[in-house]
Amino acid sequence: MAPIGFIGLGIMGEGMAGRLISEGVAGSDDVTLVVWNRTSSKCDDLKARFPGKRIEVKGSAKEVVESCDIIFSMLSTPEASKAVFEGDSGTLAGVSDGKFIVDCATLAESDMKRMNDQVTSKGGQFLEAPVSGSKGPAHSGQLIFLCAGSESIYQDSTVQSSLKACGKASHFFGKDVGFGTRAKLVVNSLMGTMMAAFGESLALAESVGLDGGTMLEVIGQGAIQSPMYALKGPKMLNKNHDPNFPLQHAHKDMKLAVDMAKEAGTEYSVAECAEQLFQKARGDADLDVAEQDFSAVVEIIHKESKSEYSKKRRED
Repeated sequence: MAPIGFIGLGIMGEGMAGRLISEGVAGSDDVTLVVWNRTSSKCDDLKARFPGKRIEVKGSAKEVVESCDIIFSMLSTPEASKAVFEGDSGTLAGVSDGKFIVDCATLAESDMKRMNDQVTSKGGQFLEAPVSGSKGPAHSGQLIFLCAGSESIYQDSTVQSSLKACGKASHFFGKDVGFGTRAKLVVNSLMGTMMAAFGESLALAESVGLDGGTMLEVIGQGAIQSPMYALKGPKMLNKNHDPNFPLQHAHKDMKLAVDMAKEAGTEYSVAECAEQLFQKARGDADLDVAEQDFSAVVEIIHKESKSEYSKKRRED
């Protein structure tokens, strides 16, 4: 069988590629997994994690596409995605008739449409498939794929096996590229808004003398309980923001969603206020939390708060 390609082995791509191997979709004697990453050591790390598996490292994204029929791509930012996709030795340079490109990044809708046009103009097919989920779900196969574009790609048996290996659900929003991105931006802007409100609530609770741990129990016992609150809450109380979903990426998605709402003429002021809070956190050189987890938005909340508790927390 033809090898499967994977471009981008960062926080998300590493976990997804690992799932393709561990679930037997690729990396076997029958199906080689062909990979490339801007930092080549990530490819070496993947091979070290799966000794004995058939993992081939290429020297460019173009080489990955040329050697595979189905190629997944997961890059972290619009800038990185454009550079890798359109570079002289990039993804697009390797596209020819019959190639299936599945892009799992979260980009602007216009980016996805441009990429689709570029791929199809060279005889390939394109599926946008941004994911809902962060580092943990990527490693455990619990992502949710939000897809649009080529139905032929989406229905392909190997692609379906890949999506099932990496995720717990996939949704097809139709043949018009852009609708998967729209769905992803709605989800991520809601998630960021929830995180901002959660951070403010924890800051208020502790500022008025309530025990943060007890309040997490209360929140987890009622109608507002959320897996995100249960996971992030204890870490936020302890200033532990090891990145699963970097704050700068969360802010990027929230800004794209706010822009989408303005273009659609939709009232979106609550999410816009949350986006502005994330923007402050991202740009604060003293806090230096842009590359930390998006839960670090709580640090800008404490920095701008005047309570004695927040002052003491900043000093600790």
